[in-house]
Amino acid sequence: MELEEVRTYDNAYCKLRDMQFAAYEFYARQHALTAKELFVLDILWFAPDGCLQSDICDRLSATKQTISAIIKKFLKQGYVVMEESPSDRRNKIVRFTEAGHLYAEQIIPPAAKAEVDAMAELCDEDIAELVRITTLFSGFMKQHFDALNAKE
Repeated sequence: MELEEVRTYDNAYCKLRDMQFAAYEFYARQHALTAKELFVLDILWFAPDGCLQSDICDRLSATKQTISAIIKKFLKQGYVVMEESPSDRRNKIVRFTEAGHLYAEQIIPPAAKAEVDAMAELCDEDIAELVRITTLFSGFMKQHFDALNAKE
């Protein structure tokens, strides 16, 4: 494929990605959250035994400072607690309090259902193809951006 045609497809893909992110941003704002805060709630919701703060950073490709600020906000609101990890005292396990669980219950299950319902609109083969191609593309993106970062 010619480079100009690849650019055209890349631009179309970027618009689609932006449309997905905008859906999360808009939903988050409806709940006085940022998208990153929404994603932290989502990770914790699907980790009933809690989640390491470092795992949240890794999953969201976010700095420790960013995730710490989000967790600090949720701590002040009484939505989460932090405990030392038994295997590494420097790392903290974050989990919902009862109030946090009740709070997130109003936000995360409807969002998760919207995601599943949207994907369920596709046929089985399209779902598998979407995940397969997105996995490939994400790996290539990481590889190329890692190479750029290594040059700096």
